[in-house]
Amino acid sequence: MSLIEITNVTKRYHKGGETITPLDAVSLNIEQGEFISLMGASGTGKSTLLNLIASIDTPDRGSIVIDGTDITKLSRTRLANWRAANMGYVFQTHNLVPVLTAYENIELPLLLLPMSRSERRRRIEIAMRAVDLLDRADHYPRQMSGGQEQRVGIARAIVAHPKVVVADEPTGDLDPDSSGQILDLLKRLREQLNVTLLMVTHDADAAAIADKKFRLDHGKLAQTGGDGLNSDVRSNPQSASA
Repeated sequence: MSLIEITNVTKRYHKGGETITPLDAVSLNIEQGEFISLMGASGTGKSTLLNLIASIDTPDRGSIVIDGTDITKLSRTRLANWRAANMGYVFQTHNLVPVLTAYENIELPLLLLPMSRSERRRRIEIAMRAVDLLDRADHYPRQMSGGQEQRVGIARAIVAHPKVVVADEPTGDLDPDSSGQILDLLKRLREQLNVTLLMVTHDADAAAIADKKFRLDHGKLAQTGGDGLNSDVRSNPQSASA
């Protein structure tokens, strides 16, 4: 069984009298520890798919099963608890709370979990060490560079030891040097933590570091690189054991 099984997922939005379908019967399997990149033109549904996997949004049809749990069938309360324990999210714009220090921003996901203060401190220090930011623990976002802010965002995403980390354009707001450092960091953390990583990007060079590369176009998903030959993964999840 794959860690993530996405089966015939469709998502529609209604804008005025128009119906937009960014995802049309998309199916995809993702194995534990894989690094997947997802490309496509703006508005093709990349972030929509990421948000569905992260349980921030729900599909109109289809199922998303992660580690044996069909997250599309959970109540809002159970889904929030599941997300806190199993999912990390890296945002393009960092989404740090400006009045909190790096340490306090990283701590936020842990406040949702039943955990002692000493255990929270231990996990935060591990996460900060992993992203090489122990010396910035007491710094506020305004006192850090864009690359350092994104490192705080990555530490926040991994601090709860999630099964899956999703990253939405994690290098989109960074200069080339900082982008390269963040991509190296993501790859290293995936290898060290054996976390399953899904990254949306417009950057072909960034996408190239993933194990498998996919593209969304007109609601359909196709593999464009990585293990195996290029393959269409529109309808049969078993043919896209990604």
